[in-house]
This record gives sequence, C-alpha cells and structure tokens, in this order.
Amino acid sequence: MKFYSIYDAEFKPYGQVLEGYDTKELCEAMMKIDLPEGTAYEPGIDSLEACAIFKPLSDRAYGGMPIQLGMCWGHNTKLNCLEYHRDSEVNIGTHDFVLLLAKQGEIENGVLDTAKVKAFKVPAGVPVEVYATSLHYAPCHLSAADGFRVAVVLPRGTNTEKPDFEPRSEEDTWMTARNKWLLAHPESSEAKGGAHIGLKGENIDIA
Repeated sequence: MKFYSIYDAEFKPYGQVLEGYDTKELCEAMMKIDLPEGTAYEPGIDSLEACAIFKPLSDRAYGGMPIQLGMCWGHNTKLNCLEYHRDSEVNIGTHDFVLLLAKQGEIENGVLDTAKVKAFKVPAGVPVEVYATSLHYAPCHLSAADGFRVAVVLPRGTNTEKPDFEPRSEEDTWMTARNKWLLAHPESSEAKGGAHIGLKGENIDIA
C-alpha cells in the first residue's frame, strides 16, 4: 500500500493541517496514560481537557462550539471499520501515526470498496483536521514498541450514547453512537457485534 503524507496534495480532499497550536503540553499529558494491549477510546479525558490547548481548539478549530478532547490509544495496524460524523475531527499524536481514509461520496448502495482507502502519515505533534466527509477509524501505529496515542477532538457529546429513535432510512441503521455512522468490515469484531457490514474487499493491514 502506498503511504502519502498529510503535506501531499493527495490529502487535500480529506483534511488539512492546522497551524498556530502549541501541542507540547497535550502530548506530555497523553504520554502519562498507559497503553492497553489492544485499543481504547474515551470521548473526553479530564487531564487532556485541562491542557491550555483546549480553549484555542474550541475557539479557533470549532468556531466557539463546545468540544470534547479525548483519546484513542493502543496498538493497531488494521482498517476493520470506517466511520464518519457530521463535522470535522481533529487528531494530534504523540508519535508519528497513520490514518486510513476514504470519502463518504464513495459509498455505493451502503457499501464502500476498501480499494478506495488511502493511507496518510501524520507527524508527531501536528494537529490535523479530518473533514466530516472523510471516512476514518482507529489510527495505526508505525512502531509496535511505541503504539499510538492520538488526541481526538470532536463536538461535545459525539461518540456517546446512541439516540433512541425509529430508523427511517438506510443510513439511520448505520448509526452506532451519537453523531457516529459506521461501516464495518465482515472480519471485524464490530460486524460480529451487529454493526452494518459496509466494507467489501481486503481488510487492510499496514503491517
């Protein structure tokens, strides 16, 4: 699989690099949280939201909207699923990591071919905005020893309890949490747990 950089022209349809943020304190706070065996995710973490970068992210990256600052961390090299939200997500890693991305517009009849997925390397400490129309999921590590610790910034409430309503469309059935629509690969644990099987082709493994 070819690896692109977030500084390459190929990344422009998927997101942008954010400038003018001091990420040092946040990265140090993330490093104080132990790595799990697999992967973990928390929508909001107090020690991260206490960092000075929290208000600038709310004010500048989200235009003053209320946000949450959590983390996805652990070890991962596989695609497994792709998700999207109704808004951008900002990621900041303590180490270089890889994002596997596709476009929402490439979904056909509820399914996306994983051949359309592209891999982008993100340097440590660089804030990257992933657009709302960019399908993404858990980051991939480049070093098994280091794993990955990636801050996840989203509008407050995202990825919390799924709203209770009667589905009225196909897309409604893809929702697995608040502001989260998920396409699962048949091999993934999410698919085995009942998530919509919306990925066909290879379950990409960057290892």
